[in-house]
Amino acid sequence: METQKLFQYNTLGALMAGLYGGSLTVGELLEHGDLGLGTLDSIDGELIVLDGKAYQATGMADKPQVVEVSADTKVPYAAVIFHQPEVIFKQRFEMTDQELHQRIESYYDGENLFRSIKIQGEFKHMHVRMIPKSSSDKKFVEVATHQPEFHAENISGTIVGIWTPEIFHGVSVAGYHLHFISDDHSFGGHVMDYIIDHGRVEIGAVDQLDQRFPVQDREYLFAKFNAKEICEDIEKAE
Repeated sequence: METQKLFQYNTLGALMAGLYGGSLTVGELLEHGDLGLGTLDSIDGELIVLDGKAYQATGMADKPQVVEVSADTKVPYAAVIFHQPEVIFKQRFEMTDQELHQRIESYYDGENLFRSIKIQGEFKHMHVRMIPKSSSDKKFVEVATHQPEFHAENISGTIVGIWTPEIFHGVSVAGYHLHFISDDHSFGGHVMDYIIDHGRVEIGAVDQLDQRFPVQDREYLFAKFNAKEICEDIEKAE
């Protein structure tokens, strides 16, 4: 049986500490998965990986922009998997994100394994934000207080993401980390909240975590991390 391996490059904690320099190319990232998320060099927007393609969502002026990114674009943090659904169900009626998440979790056998999440459907409401490009002299949590946010009504698209167990908080964000991209690629970003009208939900098993570190990045190698502060910052920013 094939192992379902979640590939994560760097940790969310390193981003919180201000290490924003991209050091892995999107081309290399896509060798490890066809679904996932992350951010781009200098935390320039949200990375969305869907069906083996990588997209960048940024907040420009009064509306979001979504573009496919080239293979040589670099990322400082990302998590991807070759998504293999273990559970698939149809959501036939309207639900808030919290209600749907409770339904998703009812299918989990245990709470200490990662899961990959894919939700395709029609959304009555979608609320996203995008981290704005920044330099490392600003902490992530400070940058996060100035994020552009956008709302869309009656939009079709796909949510992709990872559910992380509590014991891995800091490596990633405990619970749901979800990004959205509309079917017409005109709207997307980091999911804040949503109401689904109807759709198809896929939950993928994760058997193994392949955690890679930016070993060529001297800034990472010698950075001083405050674990307690990082976990607090993740809670504020995510």
